[in-house]
Amino acid sequence: MATPLGWSQGGSGSVCLAFDQLRDVIESQEELIHQLRNVMVLQDENFVSKEEFQEVEKKLGEEKAAHAKTKALLAKEEEKLQFALGEVEVLSKQLEKEKLAFEKALSSIKNRVLQESSKKDQLISKCNGITCLTSGSRSNRRDYMAQVLDQKHKKASGTRRARSRQCPREK
Repeated sequence: MATPLGWSQGGSGSVCLAFDQLRDVIESQEELIHQLRNVMVLQDENFVSKEEFQEVEKKLGEEKAAHAKTKALLAKEEEKLQFALGEVEVLSKQLEKEKLAFEKALSSIKNRVLQESSKKDQLISKCNGITCLTSGSRSNRRDYMAQVLDQKHKKASGTRRARSRQCPREK
């Protein structure tokens, strides 16, 4: 640095020492000022105004409130879901019991139908047998009746002939 005006170059040592110290202080202050300016530039870049901060803070509060509301709704819906799942489980068990009871009843009915069908077939077979016997019996009865009538007719004819040969009718 240059010697300030009014100071001599060959002056006393204490003045030079003071000058050197003063120069060092100024240089360190200039360096400090330069660093502070850099910090201020960085702060300006990262600076948020009070209004912006309050607006963001308000939005954060609103989002937290909305989140809490959503969380409460979710908990309520989850409770409904758990209840519904419980009902589904109970109904599924009841449906399974009813299905088993239905299958058992259906099996029983099928067995009974098979038994009744077998009985029906047996009855039809017996009826067919009886029908044959009845028609045979009718046929036999007709034949018998025809035979009896024929015999009566022959007897009656034979008796009339014998009578007519024995005595003529008087007029």
